[in-house]
Amino acid sequence: MKLQFNPNLEYQKDAIDAITGIFDGQEICQTNFTVVPMKVYEDSHLFEGQEMNQLGYGNRLRLLDEDIHKNIRNIQLKNGLAPSESLSSMDFTVEMETGTGKTYVYLRSVFEMNRLYGFTKFIIVVPSIAIKEGVYKSLQITADHFKELYENVPFDYFVYDSSKLSDVRSFATSPDIQIMVINIDAFRKSFSDPEKENTANIIHRAHDRMTGAKPIEYIQETNPIVIVDEPQSVDTTAKSKDAIASLNPLCTLRYSATHIDKHHMLYKLDSVDAYEQKLVKQIEVAGIEVKDGHNKAYIKLLSVDNKKSPITAKVEIDSRNASGAIKRKTVTVTSGDDLLEKKFSGGREIYDGFIIEEIYCEKGYESISFTSKQEVLKLGEAIGEVDPDEYKRLQIRKTIEEHLDKEMRLRPQGIKVLSLFFIDKVANYRSYDEDGNPVKGKFALMFEEEYARAVRKPKYHTLFDGADLETVAEGVHNGYFAIDKKKDSKGDEIFKDSSGKTAADESAYNLIMKEKEKLLSFDSKLKFIFSHSALKEGWDNPNVFQICTLNETNSVIKKRQEIGRGLRIAVNQEGERVHGFEVNTLTVMANESYEEFAEALQKEIEQEEGIKFGVVEEHLFANIVIPIDDHTHEYLGVDASRELWNYLKDEGHIDSRGKVQDSLKNALKTGTLQLPDEYQEHSPQINAVLKKVAGNLNIKNHDDKKKVTLNKAVFLSPEFKELWDRIKFRTTFRVDFDVDDLVSKCAEEIKNNLQVGKARFIYRKAKAEIDRGGVHAEQVQETASVYEARSFELPDLITYLQNETNLTRRTIVRIINDSGKLESFKNNPQKFIEQVAEIIKKQMRLFVVDGIKYHKIGDEHFFAQELFEENELFGYLQKNMMESQKSVFDHVVYDSDVELQFASSFERSDDIKLYAKLPDWFKIDTPLGTYNPDWAVLVEADGREKLYFVVETKGSLFTDALRPTEQAKIDCGKAHFKALGDDVEFTVSNGFEHFSGKYV
Repeated sequence: MKLQFNPNLEYQKDAIDAITGIFDGQEICQTNFTVVPMKVYEDSHLFEGQEMNQLGYGNRLRLLDEDIHKNIRNIQLKNGLAPSESLSSMDFTVEMETGTGKTYVYLRSVFEMNRLYGFTKFIIVVPSIAIKEGVYKSLQITADHFKELYENVPFDYFVYDSSKLSDVRSFATSPDIQIMVINIDAFRKSFSDPEKENTANIIHRAHDRMTGAKPIEYIQETNPIVIVDEPQSVDTTAKSKDAIASLNPLCTLRYSATHIDKHHMLYKLDSVDAYEQKLVKQIEVAGIEVKDGHNKAYIKLLSVDNKKSPITAKVEIDSRNASGAIKRKTVTVTSGDDLLEKKFSGGREIYDGFIIEEIYCEKGYESISFTSKQEVLKLGEAIGEVDPDEYKRLQIRKTIEEHLDKEMRLRPQGIKVLSLFFIDKVANYRSYDEDGNPVKGKFALMFEEEYARAVRKPKYHTLFDGADLETVAEGVHNGYFAIDKKKDSKGDEIFKDSSGKTAADESAYNLIMKEKEKLLSFDSKLKFIFSHSALKEGWDNPNVFQICTLNETNSVIKKRQEIGRGLRIAVNQEGERVHGFEVNTLTVMANESYEEFAEALQKEIEQEEGIKFGVVEEHLFANIVIPIDDHTHEYLGVDASRELWNYLKDEGHIDSRGKVQDSLKNALKTGTLQLPDEYQEHSPQINAVLKKVAGNLNIKNHDDKKKVTLNKAVFLSPEFKELWDRIKFRTTFRVDFDVDDLVSKCAEEIKNNLQVGKARFIYRKAKAEIDRGGVHAEQVQETASVYEARSFELPDLITYLQNETNLTRRTIVRIINDSGKLESFKNNPQKFIEQVAEIIKKQMRLFVVDGIKYHKIGDEHFFAQELFEENELFGYLQKNMMESQKSVFDHVVYDSDVELQFASSFERSDDIKLYAKLPDWFKIDTPLGTYNPDWAVLVEADGREKLYFVVETKGSLFTDALRPTEQAKIDCGKAHFKALGDDVEFTVSNGFEHFSGKYV
């Protein structure tokens, strides 16, 4: 199995463009330097002492600070981020939610920066060995993909190893793309004091083989672009920051989901965006709560306090309230208090004898004891709970059942299901006896018992046909822990030892940590992974569908860290991503209720990502698209956004910190939000942005999950058959366009809209004054001069445009000649190339859609009505499903508020006889990928003739407010249904009122 990578994901392209856009206007160039001689000892004694002189190649930046600052402000405006007031540093930040392909994005950015600007030297700095392994693995599995994408451009990558200094020299002397992966610990220790030099990292020490030079000096000369992976774990100390600065970076690019320092934020895909765009798995939470388990005296010590007299403790107990019901509550007690008393437990007799004797407050040993009971309760411990092991067994059982249910659905689609268990004591899963033989811990035994029990259930018989049910549990679970550095669960050695034996291919360490493709394959039996803190960061797997935490202590893994292991979109046996929440749902077996889990997760996101749920920021509306004409648009802008923010504050919809008030939520819900007259025409976009901010994270409750069943009355009705028979046929397409028309249109656009300025110098003069207050400089003069020198080599314009557009060389030459703009190419080749490529691609998009012709393949090629019965559909009550009488299913599963409003209106309207939310398998082929329209509707207004519609719902009817690809797919949808004849009409609507205008 080989993982496949999709190079056309728009959000990843946006993230890449945000970084490459920093250097907009820079021409392709390098810098050269002489590398100090290196004595060759290792290869052969023949060459001992011989010196090698070589030329070094480095990155070179030709842009002025003003240009870079202007570029990053444009990028920030486009991406809806607060603009940087000044270029305070060359540190740039990209924030991407875990699981959305952050590593792929920064690796591809390397190749894009080389293609556009000729940069060749890149260093990836990582915080840990686990992440270093992950990045190196990513480089290995993407190598062929990038070679294919970038025409076999030569590149090398390596992990820095202080014993292989020749790698550092090659990094400096190679003219090709060089990618070095280095752990921050390998160059954090640097000393200028020669007496302490032996304590510095080798990279900072003078070396004989380098004739006294330090390896770091080779790197500094290259002026590398430094990529920091997880900067919140890398440069948290002054020493780490100094270490990164010691690399002499051209700039620093910082990638994480949880930044602490946010220097020049250029792209942000936070967890809310990722969930809404379905770029990660949907999260559902399965919590196990104990009901009516009040038959023992339950007491949990929450805290102790000796700041004031008397010393107090807070404990949680089960108390009887006035109505006689038992409720868990927190009470404050002092020495001598009797928990039997009414004010504490409501007089419950099971608390007889639990009189507080001593409250002990020494840090690390906090506890309480009782006068006539043996129990001593430590901080965080509880007595009287259900047996913790029974609770864990139930968690394991439910995880196995959830796993097998998903396996039944997903295995036929070629998707292998994995489950992950977090544990806090390794011995609970595995230990070793004196001879080094593995011994199963209680969780391993529980798992095997519960798995053996589950596989005997008749509903899972198709998964285990022909299997020996007695031994089926043996190979499906394993774990990797620090204790296993010598042997795995079979006793096989994992790491090379002094006897020269090497690791077995099947070792748990290699399979879990290194061989991702093998683990995803049906050839590997392993499906359930038990993990300790080793897997907390740097490891994840796209096919983890269940996560269960079996911790016994209070040390809770952060929710985001926990779910981050399973957020990626799943892959099938061909290594292709399979999209859609109907496949991609991550079930978290939580230790608390789903509300508590959701609340804790939201708090973490607020703290770690800086997302202010329910807060309107001043720049929120700046990147709303304003259409100018059919082909051009601009953005609302920062000033207008600030004006809108002040208006909302004055109206009492937000407070002085931007916090959303109830009046705004109600106005958005009822559609009655008033805006200033000059912004009325943009109200759909403004409302959409505000709705996102006013809402919370949409996390589903596993208990609300419901299978949607067919509404047979509608499904078997002759009316639905009539509707389906009109829309069910498949089509094929071809694209016809006039090359002469394309040439003249492109040439005209280039002639009218291409603006390529020359490079320039800014000359500044300041008056300096020295007094007791210090040195003051006040600028008195500034002049700009055009940079006329043409010391650069002109790139191959035609080949570049041919690769970008796939047009023939002859066509491109005609476009350039007819535009009359070739002289501009000599002024600033890079800017000319970029702008011309963009103009041609935009025109081609329009021509493709205008020139597309669909043809019905034939009466035998269609989507069978029976597919509704064969494909299962799930939704969540109260979250994304609505009961229905007129739909082909008994509930409508919707994806947005607009769809919910449509479905509700369909149910209420007497004109709508029946309708169907078109399933994911109803796909129309287009040149830009498949397209899935929203609704099929049968209308019978005023008892007149029946009308048949296919409806696409969108929040906005402005074509410029939609992404070009999205709009183009809708246009293809129109052409498809037109080819099926006049029996069905395709329409795009932003609300039921607009749709009803089509037939009334």
